[in-house]
Amino acid sequence: MTKMTGAQALTKTIMSHDVDTIFGLPGVQLDPLFDAFYHEKESLRIVHTRHEQGTSYMALGYALATGKTGVCTVVPGPGVFNAGAGLCTAHGQNVPVLCVGGQIPSRMIDKDFGMLHEIKDQMGTMAAVTKWQGRANSPKEAPAVVAEAFQQMHTGRKRPAFIEMSPDIMSAEDDIEIPVANIDYPMIQADPDLIEKAAALLGSAENPAIFIGGGIVGAEEELLALAERLEAPVFMSENAFGSMPWDHHLAQTNIGAAKSWANIDVALAVGTRFEKQIMSWGRDDNIKLIRIDPDPKQSIEQWPPDVQIVAHGKPALADLADRVERHNRKREFRKEEFLALKQASAKELAETLPPQHAYGTAMRNALPDDGIACFGVTQLGFYSWFGFPTSKPRQRIEPGLQGTLGYSFPTALGAQVGQPDKKVICVTGDGGFMFGASELATAMRHRINLVTIIFNDGHFGNVKRNQKIGYDERYIASDLHNPDFVKLAEAYSAMGLRAETPEALGKAMEEAFKADMPVVIDAPVGEMPNWAPLQYRRKLRG
Repeated sequence: MTKMTGAQALTKTIMSHDVDTIFGLPGVQLDPLFDAFYHEKESLRIVHTRHEQGTSYMALGYALATGKTGVCTVVPGPGVFNAGAGLCTAHGQNVPVLCVGGQIPSRMIDKDFGMLHEIKDQMGTMAAVTKWQGRANSPKEAPAVVAEAFQQMHTGRKRPAFIEMSPDIMSAEDDIEIPVANIDYPMIQADPDLIEKAAALLGSAENPAIFIGGGIVGAEEELLALAERLEAPVFMSENAFGSMPWDHHLAQTNIGAAKSWANIDVALAVGTRFEKQIMSWGRDDNIKLIRIDPDPKQSIEQWPPDVQIVAHGKPALADLADRVERHNRKREFRKEEFLALKQASAKELAETLPPQHAYGTAMRNALPDDGIACFGVTQLGFYSWFGFPTSKPRQRIEPGLQGTLGYSFPTALGAQVGQPDKKVICVTGDGGFMFGASELATAMRHRINLVTIIFNDGHFGNVKRNQKIGYDERYIASDLHNPDFVKLAEAYSAMGLRAETPEALGKAMEEAFKADMPVVIDAPVGEMPNWAPLQYRRKLRG
């Protein structure tokens, strides 16, 4: 054992779980913790932000881009609430992000004494956006609390966790042993009888199909093996792009899924809420449904599956690929058919959203194959749900079900921190960018050489379209007053560029990638076509 403070025990235990980067914003209740960080500065990078929201969003982007745990730390009360937006997004996307929150002095917790940053039941408050919450009430408790947080985040359904410690506990000393961290997290294995039942359904199907979401990451090899044995198309949600090689004939988007829906007889849904199919297209009793998910409650109420396999995708798909051979009917090689489906989907996308398609193509051509694109809640973000080819996992970052406006800039900064040798772009709108524009200071302070593309139409574009279509052009609170984004970037000593056409954007990106600094590209645009028809909000069979 070694004599150390609670803050040192907390820091050393977090580091033992393969953490070398923490995003944080200091404050009086965290002074002992940041002093502990100081003593680990040779091995631990601290990226301090200009707003607490930035800490959790950057941790989210870091986790999504690397597959590691994102860690952030904020003061209690308002700091925790500010970080809650990023944790809410991480919770919706099933991402392991650990938030370390400060607390008021331990003897004052929940006494309503009026301490600085005091809120009642802080852990209970965070239960809405985290999977597990814990508090270290003494320095000796810190290693066990941290270890449990990591186990909770990485087993079963991955999600964020929250831990807190009071400043007096952080400062107190004790003899503490930091155990060797167990980071070999077990996967939930599939029930063999259910695998057999699913294999029989898939093997005997005429037109089986596989639907995947963000939960598929890590099971790409097993997915490809099963898809090829079934000659089944794999329909990818926006969070699953890159899980199938883009040029493979079985790799399809949800436009292709909608076109194929009426002919599918068995659907296998893996690591996805399956919400578009359930909510937008309607439950179809002609389709036998198989679900694979580590969460037994994952969106099954609206469409109870014929076979529900509670397991992680990697072991379950491997078992299915082995078992399906004994049931598999002979199927023709359907490469030409599925390539034609992919081409028809791409044609529909280009014809429905011509300007988005032109800009999307320009960005894809300029971004290296191994680059990362973080799409915000903007017109090009909606376009990316159906396009923007991606070759490998973790190369596309999307907002997930929360659709959090303003998330993309700080999240992309976190992705760039996690992947410093790759080109990363943030694709945002003018409305969303201004939520966190102050993090340009963070980018410059920490030399985070992100390229940010702002599609600037002077409006909350989606809001204004809704008011135009649904409310007889009664516009309110949708027009924006923006700064000159080039001058704004330059005010922070970053590079500012302007690109008024898709061709100009491609050239600006090439210039930006050569610059050894953060770059902001202002892309002025007009009103863009409505992307909503691509959702197919109707029942397609019969």
